[in-house]
Amino acid sequence: MTVIADTATRTHRAGELTTSMAALPAGHPARPRLRDRVIEAWLPLARHLSGRYANRGEPRDDLYQVAVLGLIKAVDRFDPERGVDFAGFAIPTIVGELKRHFRDKTWSVRVPRRLQELRLAITGANSTLTHTLGRSPRIADIAACLGISEDEVIDGLEGARAYNSTSLSVPLGEGGTELGDTLGGEDAGYELADLRMALGPAMAGLAEREQKIISLRFYGNLTQQQIAEQIGVSQMHVSRLLARALTKLRQQLGADGG
Repeated sequence: MTVIADTATRTHRAGELTTSMAALPAGHPARPRLRDRVIEAWLPLARHLSGRYANRGEPRDDLYQVAVLGLIKAVDRFDPERGVDFAGFAIPTIVGELKRHFRDKTWSVRVPRRLQELRLAITGANSTLTHTLGRSPRIADIAACLGISEDEVIDGLEGARAYNSTSLSVPLGEGGTELGDTLGGEDAGYELADLRMALGPAMAGLAEREQKIISLRFYGNLTQQQIAEQIGVSQMHVSRLLARALTKLRQQLGADGG
């Protein structure tokens, strides 16, 4: 009872401070200092509301900072002439800020806002139904609770997978391999295939003897001396013919963007 009485007293005093601040005009010199006192007086409310959203994957301190931001917005926007007390105005403002944080800031992969909101609704329904049913709810249970189709529930559950992503630095086993190491890299085979396609027309532009020397050297793996013996010329002549043929090929492939 003492705790409840103390809480009620603090809330009453905080309300009086808020009313006093709101009564001052915007440019009054005492307003900034009084505003700081009002924010400080209502900090327990921010901490209490942020605690409701704990254990959802976000650090408590971060949630508290978000709640304080919502509190400051409520203090700055509060108008007693609307007929609502400050707590009645501040609570939905702070809760709205917390929900917005979960909706917009904690998704590793961006998904449509509709799926983000659906994910939050499914999470809430799942928690409620678990208590009322005494077991984990089925998709049909959640769909009935939210008044949506089972397909929409499945979409929401699939979208929830984007809420957290796995780091590419996560180790796989004890061999030092990381998840990023399993990703595909650039395949040089594609570039090689393009080169081979361009090489055919380029080879056709060479003289018949130049084509034979290129084929014997790079496809037959013969040395220049072996080529010279096969076509009946000197090794030096083969060297000159090979150099000239390669120059022509480079020029032709370069002209084709190879």
